[in-house]
Amino acid sequence: MSKRKATKKTVKQNATKGSQQKIERVNTGITGFDKLILGGFKKNSVNLIAGGAGSGKTIFAVQFLVTGLKKGEAGIYLTFEEKKEGFYEDMLEFGWDLKRYEDENKFVFLEYTPEQVKKVLIEGGGAVDAIIKKLKVKRLVIDSITSFALLYEDELTRKQASLALFELISSWDCTALLTSQGSSEQDIEITATTEFEVDAIILAYHIKKKGTRVRAIEILKMRGTDYPEKTVAMDIIDKKGVTVNPNKIVTF
Repeated sequence: MSKRKATKKTVKQNATKGSQQKIERVNTGITGFDKLILGGFKKNSVNLIAGGAGSGKTIFAVQFLVTGLKKGEAGIYLTFEEKKEGFYEDMLEFGWDLKRYEDENKFVFLEYTPEQVKKVLIEGGGAVDAIIKKLKVKRLVIDSITSFALLYEDELTRKQASLALFELISSWDCTALLTSQGSSEQDIEITATTEFEVDAIILAYHIKKKGTRVRAIEILKMRGTDYPEKTVAMDIIDKKGVTVNPNKIVTF
């Protein structure tokens, strides 16, 4: 066999071997949604769900955390807007007892100001880094990244800060889900240009159609994942949380 033919054979074998290697996935626990993304988010990826008020992005994010908590995976919910007592009470409507997980040292609720997160970046992780290492946190939610972005006046500084945040999250060996205001691709481009640095962007809709509010979800981007380019039905159900119907296409 000639050297050239041997090289071609080796390349082909390597390509076949590479195609057989499966990407490790982290199940989101969102009924119907994981079917759209080959079983879940890529492990240790940084993902974003964007939507307007009432679109269900926070419930989606907490459901992602609870799914991990049920498996024994520690999680952190870092928020700029929610108050702990009221938040815990609201989540009980879906059967999620976050206080119990907190008492078991599996879950941490962090109410930070955007300025405190800015300090975390300067300190290279600070208190958050210590918690993640101590509890071996595997799932992280930041709600919402929009408040953090507003700290920076110009686009360049905002981009640099966001990139620093993404790099910090990546160093923590956990799968992250960030939320953001904005229910369309155009809104994301206007309010937070650096969000294109994340591994996935999901859009959650809550739009009025013929006098009735309709919920839907769309995957705008997801690296390393073959996903359907369609907008499908989404619902929020008491004692269950977010559910997605991957077979029901929604048009507006």
